[in-house]
Amino acid sequence: MAKTMGQNDHPSGSVADTPPSLDSFDFTSLLDTLEHPAILLSPSYRILASNKLYRDAFGDLDAGDYCYRVSHGYDRPCDQAGESCPLQACQHSHDRERVLHIHNTPRGREHVDVEMIPIKDEHGVLRYFIEMMKQVTIASAEINSEQMVGRSAAFTDMLELINLVAPRETSVLLLGESGTGKELAAKALHDASARAGKAMITVECAGLTETLFESELFGHVKGAFTGATQNKPGLLETAHGGTLFLDEIGDVPLGMQVKLLRLLETGTYRAVGSTQIKRADFRLVCATNKNLPGLIDSGEFREDLYYRINAFPIELPPLRERQGDIALIAESLLSKLSSKQRYRLTESAVQRLKQETFPGNIRELRNILERATIFAPSNVIDDKVLQRCLAGQSTPINRRDPFEWTDLKTQELRYLRDLLVHCQGDKERAAEIAGISVRSLYRKLELTP
Repeated sequence: MAKTMGQNDHPSGSVADTPPSLDSFDFTSLLDTLEHPAILLSPSYRILASNKLYRDAFGDLDAGDYCYRVSHGYDRPCDQAGESCPLQACQHSHDRERVLHIHNTPRGREHVDVEMIPIKDEHGVLRYFIEMMKQVTIASAEINSEQMVGRSAAFTDMLELINLVAPRETSVLLLGESGTGKELAAKALHDASARAGKAMITVECAGLTETLFESELFGHVKGAFTGATQNKPGLLETAHGGTLFLDEIGDVPLGMQVKLLRLLETGTYRAVGSTQIKRADFRLVCATNKNLPGLIDSGEFREDLYYRINAFPIELPPLRERQGDIALIAESLLSKLSSKQRYRLTESAVQRLKQETFPGNIRELRNILERATIFAPSNVIDDKVLQRCLAGQSTPINRRDPFEWTDLKTQELRYLRDLLVHCQGDKERAAEIAGISVRSLYRKLELTP
């Protein structure tokens, strides 16, 4: 597309759209040297040029159209529509800015990593902006049965962190309630890394004894213990060059934590019963739904190991904070539950699901929908079907009276009991949320430590 300037673009303050010294510059040729789809923008959001990679990925453009209308379908700039605007951020910082957005594409809505680059004249005045777009393929903004899906602000914030850290070797700690999709997030980290061509090995830490954990992770040699009739490579060897995902890291036995710390510090290990030192090569991702600082205080988790694995923490939002994603997640789950028959949720069913608190998060939603496919007389899942599925489930947000006039102590007791249920019995987590000590929580609930 040839560079054109809109007649209504006017300088504002230190910003001007049409400096004479840049008018004759061939911006299209400049954009074509970039390795990602890119467009040239004026300070008033007009698209002045695009490269071939952009047109191949997102389609042709009308000269002089606005970026917010093309990318989002908005009638006003992103910051006025409730989203962050990298161009506006550039104008304030006079430096590169980056943000994760959802863009309209010929394939539907997609997550896009947007980088905005300011172009200044010889006087340091902002004249143009280059917007580079990298498609984020590790998550979907449309129905998808294999990847994380979502469009909500909470999901996008989490995805932005995953997208930022994935190309690095930094250890990542995934935090969040049970059922929020930590294994899918770990897979996204692996798939977006330079190690994607190698294996991602998952170790379920919960329920493993120290001896079993060591044997599974490091492997063992013949005769190392009773029943070791042959050499067995450990999961570390299988994960060589790839990603090691330690799920429920908070359940690793205390004695094994010392050996895990040594592995992370030296990058070496020995199979059980062997004297041969082996070198490990993996990217570490850990996950937990437990309060690790609380476990440190109680002596159940090593503080030095915590700081080793917590280089880059990412909190996965609970489903109740992603109400705008419930319909999309539900449709994606239904497509995975039944490949033969396509089920459809009515609007009343979607609204019913949005009233639920989902203490079990996405895992609980999946169970409800699986029951719904059994109860539904056809491929339509309506509110009546969901009523049967939700029998005995968590209490919807709106089923209780908004307020009952009782004394303050009763209200506090009810709050703490509900909070403990929400935390699935994790007293340290409940105390942290309530802003009180664990001892106070026990006292107020009249529990026995």
